[in-house]
Amino acid sequence: MALRETAANVACAFRGASTRRGQSLWQDTFRRRASTAATAQEAQIAAYDVRELETTSTFEGNGVASDYNPVLRAQQREEQLPSSRYKFRPPRYYRGPLHPHQPPPKTDIASREFRPGPFSSPRLAQTYTSTIAPDYMTLAYQHYPPGYEPAPKAPRLRSWDDSSPYHKNRPLRGPRGGDFLRLIRKPIGCRNIPRLTGVTVHTFSAEASQDSGRLHVMSMAVQAITGVRPVAHRAKTNVADWGLRAGRYASVTADLRGEDMFNFLAKMVDVVMPRIKEWSGVAGTSGDGSGNISFGFGPDEVAYFPEIEVNYDSYPPKMIPGCNVTVKTSATNDRDARLLLMCLGIPFHGKMVN
Repeated sequence: MALRETAANVACAFRGASTRRGQSLWQDTFRRRASTAATAQEAQIAAYDVRELETTSTFEGNGVASDYNPVLRAQQREEQLPSSRYKFRPPRYYRGPLHPHQPPPKTDIASREFRPGPFSSPRLAQTYTSTIAPDYMTLAYQHYPPGYEPAPKAPRLRSWDDSSPYHKNRPLRGPRGGDFLRLIRKPIGCRNIPRLTGVTVHTFSAEASQDSGRLHVMSMAVQAITGVRPVAHRAKTNVADWGLRAGRYASVTADLRGEDMFNFLAKMVDVVMPRIKEWSGVAGTSGDGSGNISFGFGPDEVAYFPEIEVNYDSYPPKMIPGCNVTVKTSATNDRDARLLLMCLGIPFHGKMVN
């Protein structure tokens, strides 16, 4: 009995050994075949990568590859890159800096936003560059002797007096007399001479909310004198005294920049202002404290513009609107902005408030 069990155990052990040996043989065979396939694929990829590399080095000789031909290299690619929809024209919309197709700059002739010119600058712009800017720098010059040290200035924001425990860790207070800080004025030099940045022409009529004809006349008049298509604005609140209703159009605005701005100012200074009878000039108190000056023209003064005067009969009687003009400058206070407009030819009268 013991001999039979021993023989059975030996037979089972022999079968297990043979089975494990067979499995190991199959695994070794699969590994060889897999390694052979992987080696062949790696060799193919390596050969392709070698073809992509340049044959010359930047450290050899003059460092210039004479046989470099990007067009031929792109044609010899086995897998061509996907074609772009925008081969001949840039994309219509700008989809962000991370989009693969970026539009060319505005100065490129292939850009959708390319605008030829300007071929000449307005006369007022040339006068500012050649005459007004140097004269302004001379007028605003302030001499400081060598070794001069400016007097220390008080802090612009006030601290709390700590009279209450609630003052602790509070932010600093604004200046006395107001809650906002004025812009800091730096000494005028060749790098920060005040210049014109824009002009806004605005007209308002409460009757335009009831009569759309007045709104059309206002738009036509503003577009004629500025050369820019105006934008209509709706009333935000109801004002019973003026007959305003919220949500209805009541005003028109035109923003001028660049050449249109200079042409409008030159026309206003040379043609319109000299014809206004008994007009002393712009009030010295006009200004917002940040370099922007505002003044207005009545309906009779607006009729002096050449575009209105030549077609005066085309407008309905007593429907030519007045307008408010806001001249925006890069000055940081009203004094510098007023001096710039005086150099341009706009007169001021009364007390000058800076």
